[in-house]
Amino acid sequence: MKLLQTVELGGKTLKNSTAMAPMTRSRADIRGIVGNSTITYYTQRVSAGLIISEAINISEQAIGSPLTPGIYLPEQIAAWKKVTQAVHENGGIIYAQLWHTGRVGHSLVKNGSLPVAPSAIGIEGQQHFTMEGMKDYETPRALSTEEVVAIIHEYKQAAINSIEAGFDGVELHAAFGYLPNQFLADSANQRTDEYGGSDENRNRFVVEVMQEMVKAIGADKVAIRISPTSTYNNISHQNPIAQFTNLINELNKLPLAYLHLMNVPFPLDKFPQYPTHVIEEFGKLSKHVVIANCGYTKETGEAELEKGIAKLISYGTLFLANPDLPKRFELGAELNEPDRATMYGGQDKGYIDYPFLP
Repeated sequence: MKLLQTVELGGKTLKNSTAMAPMTRSRADIRGIVGNSTITYYTQRVSAGLIISEAINISEQAIGSPLTPGIYLPEQIAAWKKVTQAVHENGGIIYAQLWHTGRVGHSLVKNGSLPVAPSAIGIEGQQHFTMEGMKDYETPRALSTEEVVAIIHEYKQAAINSIEAGFDGVELHAAFGYLPNQFLADSANQRTDEYGGSDENRNRFVVEVMQEMVKAIGADKVAIRISPTSTYNNISHQNPIAQFTNLINELNKLPLAYLHLMNVPFPLDKFPQYPTHVIEEFGKLSKHVVIANCGYTKETGEAELEKGIAKLISYGTLFLANPDLPKRFELGAELNEPDRATMYGGQDKGYIDYPFLP
């Protein structure tokens, strides 16, 4: 079974070809500091060839949802050190996913400050969770060019902090409608400076973040997650094939660890310009290891690896509910059902109490 075969990534040999996808769990404290349960949570899942952490805020401004962790305060870094040390002691490899939510937030979560974005365009038709309940999205404040450059340097510092915290590498969360994805999308980015307009300009923010992080922490330690066909959080692209081809060609110039591609389904009638299979369309362009993500089962994951483009399959909900997922794949064992009511927030129930195989 290809899912259980070793694979080379970031200068390391992974024990199998399954990755634990990043999943927000909202179990940090009010200061973005993770605790002992988070140590247990990740240590339970060291059977994954690669663990990608939940999204971690790079700054206070980056926060979009309550009780999500950060990596910009010394106390946050110290807390993550305990997680990575435990993972490594148990034979695991773990990358930090770096996060700036941009307009996907609310002033009630941000001490009264408006969310920021490439342009002052709000999300419509969705609501955001706050400690006061679900709220309509606000119109974000457009970032100045100087502020954009400052955020690029915050990503660089977050990468440095992640290595200090013991992570094996970092993944830029440039998918699912968060700040880097907002820069990529013409539906969210109507800037007229060097970070908007053409495909090259809309790609520039992501490319410069990646360049700065590689400079900061070195080759084979920086990765990226993108979702060229996701329409979540009001994201759309007029010409995604041309734009993401351009982006991947730029990423090919950098010594990255991997390219994490979300193969997100979309309404075919509304987006005829979108490719029907992200891995086949964009994965073949990458010079880096490709990780395929989004709704894979054991069978569809194995079939994806058989095609030869993707080298790993990342599983989110399945790893959440099955800490010993590779062993269950190997034995053809029954899978635990995820408790969706406890996915975000709460205590240890639905977090570290899912049963292992006997």
